[in-house]
Amino acid sequence: MGEAVVKSKQFPTLAIGAVRASKNISPSPSFQRSSSASWIKENILKRECCYFEKGVREDECKCGHSKTDHVDEAIKPDNFTGESWDKHRHVREVPTDAFGGISFGGLGQKTGKYARVSTDTSPEVLYQLLTEQWNLSPPNLLISVTGGAKNFYLRARLESMFHRGLIKVAQTTGAWIITGGTHAGVMKHVGRAVRDHALSSSMQGQIVAIGVATWGIIHNRGALVNPEGCFPANYEMDIEGQGRLSCLDNNHTHFLMVDDGTQGNYGVEIELRSRLEKCITRKRLGNRVSGVTIPVVCVVLDGGPGTLNTIYNAMLNGTPCVILEGSGRIADVIAQVAGLPLSRVTIALIHQLMKRLFGQEYENFSHLKIIEWTKKIQDIIRMSQLLTIFRISEDNHREVDVAILQALLKASRASERLGIESWKRQLELAIAWNRVDLAETEIFTEESQWKSSDLHWALFSALVGDRPRFVSLLLENGVSLNDFLQDEETLCGLYREMPGCVFLRKLAKRVQRSCRSRRKGFHIHMQARPGQGEMISMTHVADEVRHLLGSFTHALYPPPDMSCQFEMLTEETSPSMSMGSQMQLRNDNADAQRDPGRDLFLWAVVQNNKELAEIAWELCTDSVSAALAASKILKTMAEEGSDADEAEDMRELASHYEDHAMGVFSECQNSDEERARKLLVRVSPSWGRTTCLRLALEADDKSFVAQSGVQALLTQIWCGGLSVENPVWRVLICMVFFPLIYTGFLVFRRDEVIHRKAEKMEEIKSVETVTRSTLRTKSRKLDPSGPKPLKPLSCWCRLVQLYSSPQVKFYWSIVSHFAFLFLYAVVLMIDFQATPSAGELLLYVWLLSLVCEEVRQVFYDPDGFGFHKKAKMYINDLWNILDVLSIILFALGLTFRLTTELFYAGKILLCIDFVVFCLRFMAIFTISRTLGPKIIIVRKMMTDMFFFMFLLSIWVVAYGVAKQGILIHNDNRLDWIVRGAIYEPYLTIFGNFPTNMDYAAFDLDSCSMNGTDPLKPKCPVLSENLTPAFPEWLTIIMLCVYLLFANILLLNLLIAIFNFTFQTVQDNTDRIWKFQRYELIKEYHSRPAAPPPFIIFSHFYLFVRNVLLSRGRIASEKFKCVLPQKEEEELLSWEALMKDRYLLSTQQEKNQSMERRILDTSQKVTTITDRLEREEETGSDAVVQRLARLEEQVCQSAKALQWIVDSLKSQGFAAKEAQPPTWSVADESPETLTDPSEKEDRNHVKARELHYPNSKLARFPVPEEKVPWEISFSSYKPTYYASEDGGDHVDGSESEALDNYRNPRGRTGLRGRGALSRLGPNRSAELVLTRIQEGQRSVLEYMAVWDERQGTLTLPGGALQSADHLPVALERTIGRTMYEKLNAKVSEGIKVFEGYVDDCRNTDNAWVEITVLNIHLESTSRFAANIDSMVASSNGALQWQEVLQSFFSLLPSKRMLFIFGFLN
Repeated sequence: MGEAVVKSKQFPTLAIGAVRASKNISPSPSFQRSSSASWIKENILKRECCYFEKGVREDECKCGHSKTDHVDEAIKPDNFTGESWDKHRHVREVPTDAFGGISFGGLGQKTGKYARVSTDTSPEVLYQLLTEQWNLSPPNLLISVTGGAKNFYLRARLESMFHRGLIKVAQTTGAWIITGGTHAGVMKHVGRAVRDHALSSSMQGQIVAIGVATWGIIHNRGALVNPEGCFPANYEMDIEGQGRLSCLDNNHTHFLMVDDGTQGNYGVEIELRSRLEKCITRKRLGNRVSGVTIPVVCVVLDGGPGTLNTIYNAMLNGTPCVILEGSGRIADVIAQVAGLPLSRVTIALIHQLMKRLFGQEYENFSHLKIIEWTKKIQDIIRMSQLLTIFRISEDNHREVDVAILQALLKASRASERLGIESWKRQLELAIAWNRVDLAETEIFTEESQWKSSDLHWALFSALVGDRPRFVSLLLENGVSLNDFLQDEETLCGLYREMPGCVFLRKLAKRVQRSCRSRRKGFHIHMQARPGQGEMISMTHVADEVRHLLGSFTHALYPPPDMSCQFEMLTEETSPSMSMGSQMQLRNDNADAQRDPGRDLFLWAVVQNNKELAEIAWELCTDSVSAALAASKILKTMAEEGSDADEAEDMRELASHYEDHAMGVFSECQNSDEERARKLLVRVSPSWGRTTCLRLALEADDKSFVAQSGVQALLTQIWCGGLSVENPVWRVLICMVFFPLIYTGFLVFRRDEVIHRKAEKMEEIKSVETVTRSTLRTKSRKLDPSGPKPLKPLSCWCRLVQLYSSPQVKFYWSIVSHFAFLFLYAVVLMIDFQATPSAGELLLYVWLLSLVCEEVRQVFYDPDGFGFHKKAKMYINDLWNILDVLSIILFALGLTFRLTTELFYAGKILLCIDFVVFCLRFMAIFTISRTLGPKIIIVRKMMTDMFFFMFLLSIWVVAYGVAKQGILIHNDNRLDWIVRGAIYEPYLTIFGNFPTNMDYAAFDLDSCSMNGTDPLKPKCPVLSENLTPAFPEWLTIIMLCVYLLFANILLLNLLIAIFNFTFQTVQDNTDRIWKFQRYELIKEYHSRPAAPPPFIIFSHFYLFVRNVLLSRGRIASEKFKCVLPQKEEEELLSWEALMKDRYLLSTQQEKNQSMERRILDTSQKVTTITDRLEREEETGSDAVVQRLARLEEQVCQSAKALQWIVDSLKSQGFAAKEAQPPTWSVADESPETLTDPSEKEDRNHVKARELHYPNSKLARFPVPEEKVPWEISFSSYKPTYYASEDGGDHVDGSESEALDNYRNPRGRTGLRGRGALSRLGPNRSAELVLTRIQEGQRSVLEYMAVWDERQGTLTLPGGALQSADHLPVALERTIGRTMYEKLNAKVSEGIKVFEGYVDDCRNTDNAWVEITVLNIHLESTSRFAANIDSMVASSNGALQWQEVLQSFFSLLPSKRMLFIFGFLN
């Protein structure tokens, strides 16, 4: 499918070992500090002076440190006469003694990390320190902020925009900010920006601000010194007492303090900072194996000459720079000349700007320095692709963060090849930065032409990198999700790249179990290879998703081959399902069409990613099922997860998708009720061949089930073939007097449908009568696919539908239960004989039928849950628990009753069982809309009362034991002890007060003196006169206190609890009742029509049919139906339309919400305020600029008029007379009247680069205006240079011969022959060997040479010795034989270019001239065949390249040759 698809398949894999490693316990902070300290002491060094020599002061060394700061061996005796102090010899490296954490104190207790490092420290070591020891995530962008080192003023608006933009770009892209780290100048502004971010509640995440400062200029640095490290070091900022030194900025997060062994010298850190930035920019973005490197951008505020050098060097290295206009000094100089042509950026203009912007500092600048800076500023302006000027006056709709990122993209476009590769690099950067706004405005434009396959890698990166807005943008711009997920390996790669989550851990365990089971099943004993692990496949994903959804579903991703035959049964698979049935289910699922929206949605849901899941859900074709399945999956993972916060997030997301399902279904219900009901019970092939209703029930989505549409479906199923409009009393009458159903007394649904259709046809006919059109009737007659007309029900069908209705079954069941309880009561109270009577035997048969029905309910499994799941669901139902308890008690009572010894005990058990049967009878109220919710409230209150009894028992026991101990002395009868300590205190709560606690009510005859009478309690302790001896006042007080707490406090507390429970549950009882109503309806829908005890005949029939005859169950389409394909597609299309309506209405509600209106109003007010401030600041400046331009135009007009007047006065007008100059300098002559654009194009550029190649020499700066020899340049004093044997020799031996050779393009800033071989023109030749390659299309190709030193393609050629022969160097490239043959064809060649070349080796007296010769080969010639064989045997050194496709892979100088050769 192309290169993009191939790249998209190269996904990293996830081995089980990696998942296992992620479970390791992280080390403690103390261990991390110890490990980090050990690493720093081993790898980080500092520099110290090892030789003390007196400096300006007596106790100070020439290194700047005091005498006490030196080691003993560095201090020599006073009479020592040794060598002079030298920085390179007398400064050594030793292990650092300043590192750890730093605390600045003050408000907020700001902390950071720091280290003192040597100037020679490897940048790789520093990068390792930052990322591995200080645990910084590798950056996606490096922002190097430079500018004024001294405090300077920024206008309030510019300062606010800079702070906001810098922090926003750092936060959104994950960038590192690097500054000088001190509390002054631009570093202070960066620190304030970081501080504002820390104080802002609207932004999240840490901003990394790294300060690279000079150790020797830091004030109070002694507090940072500790050989073992400081954790932390308390650093005090003393701004007033710092003197010439500088304090660290307390808002930076990390500090690298560069030490060169000296003190008081600024700028020591510049070289190491530059090397560190270059090292970071060589790292791959996101630590990827392939892709772009970490980009870097330089942001400039204010600054002086040093800042200009920094900008110049950065742009020479390809670093884009963003300069903020209005920040002052050199930044404003560059900003004001950036939009001018180079010819107008003159020395005089720079003088003028420097004088205005630098003030008194301008007096210290020499004229030569101004010339040098003019040249550098011109070079900076010439590299426009790397220069971005941020102007407040112009950038009305652009922030600083956008300007920074746009500068990087602009540089990327300029440095890459034209075409799709450039856009790919920019898109990769935008995805890494997570800046979708830039992608919309800069990348996805009309200029970029994208194919779906070209963006597959970007969509994969956006999904894995959690970039939901990018996913939406890519899908909007033509990415086809079908094509992206066409290959299953792509989806598998997404699961392997999934971030750590509950699902990934569960999936890893499943893969391990699968691997062990497979080896055990096949008896394979293989030796494990090191580093090899079982990989995640879609089969594993399908099994885990099936576990989360439930075993009643089918696997979503069947295995690609027949290996599934040997797959081990998982714990959730029903043992009753045979391997053949499992294979059939997988085959059925394999026939279902893949839904890429479903696949992406499932991938997002299992990792609990709400934003990505929201995007994918909108793409799902079966949206209601998808939302309900997501709710079920998330709730299951929340139950099985161990993290409470993560589980809560999952429950919130599950509730969110339940709301989605409710919203879409409500739209469906409002649009078409019949279709909405089909939607609930249709089998969804995309979600394991289950139904929406089943998913909602399994997910416990009570709100969804409680919707009117779902309840209407349940009511329709409850009524069966009867109409839902029938009153209950009519149904009850027809149950007894069934002939009434033939009289129209009871309405059937079939009759209702026929009547409705007839009314509809009557309406159509009436409309046709009015409109005189028969189009509707004819269209219905001509439509063969329309529904067939329904026939009225026959007599037998009416009778069957009456008694097979779940509603009628339920009413017969109630009658049967009443009769059963009546018979049970009669047997217990009247007819319970030693030998069972006929009525008692009937009771046993009746109970047997109930037992058979319970067994049928357990084994009846139309949904395919499996016995384990079905039994669990059966036990979880309270009414089923009562059924089982009643049956067990009845069986025990019957067993005891049939024995003589336990006859009475058996009757007691049967009586207790009668109570259970009566409680079970409460189940009949669950169908009632009035009493059903009240039963739910009663169940909740029973739970409250159960816990309340624990609290009450404490008071009962406490009072009862104390009372019993006071009144009764040593009673050894256990029954009376319990009666007195527990039973009597409990009765006291209800007003039954004991008589033995009061003297007046005491009766000696009511008790036994010694406790010998088993029917009387023991008398209390008596005195000699036979009166109670206990203290009456104490017992009365205890009773009063007990009644106060138990009767008043606790009972009222119980009432309050019941009231709270009622108020809390009342709002949800209706929803819970509607949810539980389903199980009752389903139970009676599947139940045989005959009530107990006659139901036993139905059970016998089912046993014979299903067990003995092994016939399949008769499937019912009431709860689950399979639609034809055409009807399925129409239903899903209609559902998708309803989903769009729901999303639109949701968006409209969101836009009209109060919060959104407040936010929009706030944004509008902010915009208006910004515009007013901008107009206030820029209004006066605009007037000043317009007046200045007007004044300049007036001056130019006056000079031009004066020139015309002088010309007319002269005798004979001369065309060569010069025009007055626009700008002039005192010691320079006027320029000639020439077109500036022509002069600018004619000047060479590379020949004036300040740094001469392969040497340490610097050219004399030659500004654009001083290039021509005709222009006077009195300050021009270039250096002489002539390379000999690779060395640099500068002398005046050739000065006499230099005057004979002068560069035809003007000054270069260097005299002599430089690195060239001779003075004057150094001629060379390049050979363009072309051919026409025949194929499907004719292609023009040329022969190129691979230059291993530069890593690029170049044209064959070399120095030219003779105009009639090719360069001798070409012989080494193509061989002697071919060289001679090509020499013979020189005369046949076409000279496409000959002349001066702008080469970086050119000097004032030596330059390069080139001749380009084109020799075209006929494809049929023998010579062309020899050339082809030579290219084939060159092992890639020679290559045929297509002209247009490989044009930009050549060096820039070679591209020019093609321009001259093929365009002329």
